Formats: sequence, C-alpha cells, structure tokens
Amino acid sequence: MTERNIQIESVNRLAVEDQGVEIVERKGLGHPDSICDGIAESVSRALSNLYLDRVGHVLHYNTDETQLVAGSAAPKFGGGEMLEPIYVLIVGRATKHYVDEDGTEYDLPVDAVALAAARDYLRETIPELEVGTDIVVDARLGEGSGDLRDVFGEDGTVPMANDTSFGVGHAPLTETERIVLEAEQALNGRYAAKHPEIGPDIKIMGKREGDRIDLTVAVAMVDAYVEDMAAYQQAVDDVQAFVADLAAEYTDREVHVDVNTADDYDEGAIYLTTTGTSAEMGDDGSVGRGNRSNGLITPNRPMSMEATSGKNPVNHIGKIYNLLSTEIAHTVVEEVDGIRDLRVRLLSQIGRPIDQPHVADVELVTEPEVEVGDIEADIAAIVDRELAAVTDITSRVIDGELRTF
Repeated sequence: MTERNIQIESVNRLAVEDQGVEIVERKGLGHPDSICDGIAESVSRALSNLYLDRVGHVLHYNTDETQLVAGSAAPKFGGGEMLEPIYVLIVGRATKHYVDEDGTEYDLPVDAVALAAARDYLRETIPELEVGTDIVVDARLGEGSGDLRDVFGEDGTVPMANDTSFGVGHAPLTETERIVLEAEQALNGRYAAKHPEIGPDIKIMGKREGDRIDLTVAVAMVDAYVEDMAAYQQAVDDVQAFVADLAAEYTDREVHVDVNTADDYDEGAIYLTTTGTSAEMGDDGSVGRGNRSNGLITPNRPMSMEATSGKNPVNHIGKIYNLLSTEIAHTVVEEVDGIRDLRVRLLSQIGRPIDQPHVADVELVTEPEVEVGDIEADIAAIVDRELAAVTDITSRVIDGELRTF
C-alpha cells in the first residue's frame, strides 16, 4: 500500500464567511481573458482526442499561452460594425511527428485541429462574432517532445510530475462566492437565452462588508438588440432585478446590485458593443489572468498563479493539482460533518509520481463543537482515496467534465 504524506491541521483563524470583508470576482465567458482560457482549453481537449484517436495515448503538448489582441468597433443603436478584427494567437508546444515502439510514424495535423477547435469554441460562445471576419485566429505551435512515454504514464503506470509546483483548493463556497458564480452562469445561460441584448462579456465583483453584499455587474450590451437609450436603460434595470432576485436565493444578508456603473446617460457614454465582448473595444486578453480553476478569483483565499486552461491533463501539476485539490476540498466537506472552512494544498516534486505528492496539507476551521481529532482519520482517508484516483482527473478533463476557469 502506498504511504502518502498527508497532513491535517486545525488553524486558529476566522472562516472566510465570518471575516469582516470579503472580495470575490468572476470574469464571464466573453471577457477577453476568459476567451483565451476557453480557446486554450478547447484546443487542449482537441489535441488530447487527436492523439488518443491516432496514437492511442496523449502525447506531449501545452497550449496555455494563448493571447488576444483587441480589435475596434463602432457600435450604435440597432446595429454597428467592426472596424478592425480581434486577433487571437494560439501559442504553445505540441507533438507533430511521432514514432511508436514498432517504428510506425505518425504525422499529426496539430495546427489544423487547434484552429478548428478554437473557431468552433468562438462560434458557440460568442455567436455575434463572425469568425474569420470579426475575429481572426492564428496558431504558432512549436514542436513538442515525442519521447515522453515514461513521464506520461504509459501502460497503466502513474505519470511523473512535470514540475515542482502546487495546487490549492477550498470549500465550502461562501454565500458571496456562490452568488457571484451562480449569477454569471445564470446570466450567460437561461437569462441570455431570453435576452439576446446581453453579450457574454459579463464581469461580477462581489464585496461583502459585514452582513451587506454589494455586487457590481458589468454587462456588454449587443447593439443590434437595443433600439435606443430607453431600451438600453431597461436592459440594465432588468439585469439588476434578475441578479438581486438570484442573490436572495442564496443569502438572507442585505444585497445591493449595481449594473454598468461607468455609464453616463447624459453624455451617451454606455456599455454598448457590436459583438457582446469588450475585446472589440481595446481590451486584450491572456490565459491565466482571470478565474482560477474553481471559476472564481478569491483574494480572501490562497490561490495558485498557475494557468489551468491549456496545460496537458496528464502530468502537468499546474492543471492536475489545482483541479484535484478543489475536488478533494468539496468531497471532504460533503462527506464529513462539522467543517466550517477547509483549504487543501498539494505540492509536487518533479519526477515523483503524481499520486504521491511531496505533501498533501489540509487546513481546516471546525464548528465550535467539533474536535479535529474526531474527524482527522476520515479526512485523511478521503484525501488518500482521491490521490489514488488522480489519473481520473485526466479523462474527466478530456471529456469536458471539469471546469478550468
């Protein structure tokens, strides 16, 4: 049986839910940084499937350096136009030529697959963007190594960590975290389905001060569906009411919602776009500058600076351990009672099997009546179980089951 270095510790601090000030942010699907995250991860999944289909296993690649250069547009009520296209550059490394143990050679259409995946993602996520005209996608993928069979865990072996790095996760979500996450997803989901005037570039900043939660919502309105200033103001009011009602489902605290606070109606300066994203208006984007792997930006919590999207899902710790630590944190809280606040840190050591981290550290704040010693064994058993199944993360990422941003 594998002996793993699992440490459980109680800390004398306030749970985030009980702290005086809490800040939470989410950049929605159409934000320039999120566009880069989404493209990078779509390309990553497409390359994984290409390698699985052609070779039988995932080869070496990383596409986590995708960049977006903003275009320019001339929005106007009833429909404006793009003046300069947005430019996206897919950057990274990928194995394009491979020779297997039998000497069979494979030339792999990496660039074509990457470009197709990126374009498909854009058409699905930002339908107002005409791919090829409003946005141009290019790929510059250097040659990756084709001889990393041992590192990548062939024949059922556990892959070796590609780096000495760490991942971090936490649970449960606070009320503010849940509201920010659910509000953006609802706006870009069921609300947008009935309100085409809102674009997918939605950013929500939540601030809780004591028992008051303030939500600042920025929504890019799509000009083709907004006929005049009155219609724009109504769209803003409708978003405000929707988010306020949604927040009330998750908290009894006082909630205030402000939408598009930079608008100046008298000057006609409003958040009106042609495509539904600020990427048309001078906002550039990069992978890893937005949401962490749990979908949020949480300065009250420890966070990894690693970009999760685009990294290979086989042995890249910057991806695997951030996803796994988040999974562990939520699983522990679901299965063990009495936990007020929990943080998981997983540290790798390069060349070490990924199911055997250098340390797996669990820090928790318990309910007043709960002693850490009473639940320590249960927590350690769950952490050990999840680490033993770490390779499941790879297949779940490739299948699109796990969020990376």
